[in-house]
Amino acid sequence: MRLPLLSRRRLMAASAGLAGMLPFVSACGAAPAEAKTFPKGRSEAEWKKVLSREQFYVLREAGTERAFTSPLNKEKRKGTFVCAGCANPLYSSATKYDSGTGWPSFWQAIDKGAVGTSTDYLIGYPRTEVHCADCGGHLGHIFGDGPKPTGKRHCINGVALKFVPA
Repeated sequence: MRLPLLSRRRLMAASAGLAGMLPFVSACGAAPAEAKTFPKGRSEAEWKKVLSREQFYVLREAGTERAFTSPLNKEKRKGTFVCAGCANPLYSSATKYDSGTGWPSFWQAIDKGAVGTSTDYLIGYPRTEVHCADCGGHLGHIFGDGPKPTGKRHCINGVALKFVPA
């Protein structure tokens, strides 16, 4: 039995139809943490006053900083990484490791209540987004390719963090 070939015209029409749907797929995952009320919430105007442009882009608009641009990626001292928006303690230097990805990486949060998670679809497939439990600021994503004992990699935007030495 001979299968019909896909004509160039049909292929182009199908591709155009799929491309036209992309804005709707991307919109499905927009800033899931913002829908919830957080203990240290502020208005957008208030956040713009206290955050730098880069911090606002990452923490409030779920942006991503360029890889290998954060000085915190190479931070080796003992201490605590806190939220740049509200100073909530998020990660201990004891759980930080070099993942080679260009972003500060940790195998677990400082405690279970420090961060929250949700699923985002911003790039078309589900990922685990991690945010500050106190202010809802977007931190990064959690992947299942980290070291023992958790096997998790909390891939965090350095601009979303501040380091407090021990």
